[in-house]
Amino acid sequence: MSPTPAPAPEGPLTIAQLAALAGVSTATVSKVVNGRSDVAAATREQVEDLIRSHGYRRQRRPTKSSALIDVLFHELRGLYAIEILNGVEEVAREHRLGVVVSELGGRHTPGQGWIEDVLARRPVGVVSVFSGLTVEQSERLYSRDIPLVLLDPTGDPDHDAPSVGASSWNGGLTAARHLVGLGHRRIAVITGPDHMEASRARLDGFRAGLELAGAALHPELERHGDFMIEGGREHARALLRLDDPPTAVFACNDGTAVGVYHAAAELGVRIPEDLSVVGFDDLPDAKWMIPPLTTIRQPLKEMGSAAADMVVALASGEPLAQQRRELATALVVRRSTGAPE
Repeated sequence: MSPTPAPAPEGPLTIAQLAALAGVSTATVSKVVNGRSDVAAATREQVEDLIRSHGYRRQRRPTKSSALIDVLFHELRGLYAIEILNGVEEVAREHRLGVVVSELGGRHTPGQGWIEDVLARRPVGVVSVFSGLTVEQSERLYSRDIPLVLLDPTGDPDHDAPSVGASSWNGGLTAARHLVGLGHRRIAVITGPDHMEASRARLDGFRAGLELAGAALHPELERHGDFMIEGGREHARALLRLDDPPTAVFACNDGTAVGVYHAAAELGVRIPEDLSVVGFDDLPDAKWMIPPLTTIRQPLKEMGSAAADMVVALASGEPLAQQRRELATALVVRRSTGAPE
């Protein structure tokens, strides 16, 4: 005689209980409840049927858990990181949470030691800034019910994790329109690394803005940089030494724009009389550059706050209104741009 199956527990079920009833791993159930797409349709339907029938509750965190948000940066340099941290900490204070910061020394994927440290801390959630986790690392977070939110993601825009970014494409479009509207036609662009989502989007938006205005982006005026001051300086030197140099440059971040300023000063090129410059970020120092930098503002502090809000919501079992939040960029006109002479 076959044993009678154990009755399903009464009341809302935890991830572990759902996994036992469905005959799947806790990682698979976690993917379903977190809205991940990489689950077989039949498995997803089975888990969702169980949730509809019995309900779902998050497991109570162990008393040893720390009330923390883990923030992971590829590197901690400059005001970019500070602005984001200000936004995260604003939300953390509101919810009586602490903030732990990790840095990857310029790499964009953490090593095994980082994930082990995070799992030992059991934070409320993780905000990964301008960096990405491996599939295995993401799975280990999900399986332990630790939400992950990407801020300014670097890779595939079709990633499954919730994310926060800025409207980089529209920012690039706006930069092009501003420069064309001033009368520039020979306009250069210095991008960031090609594999980064924001860099590609800014370049694509810039190209679209030129095309819509009937202006061309000449191949010799498109330079692929690294978002660093030194890279901006090297590319700007090469551009300004062309037989027919550009009258304007769109630097795809403010650090690159600083490099353009350095190169212009070295070569005796006046900004904006000989060369107009547009940056991207609007970091606090932009208004103190000489001349003050015209730039595309991305709301870094607000992006940090939005990412932290998403972590808190996910940790509380609340569904997200949007998996991908994109905050608006805006042109901030200062004195680094003008009509070509």
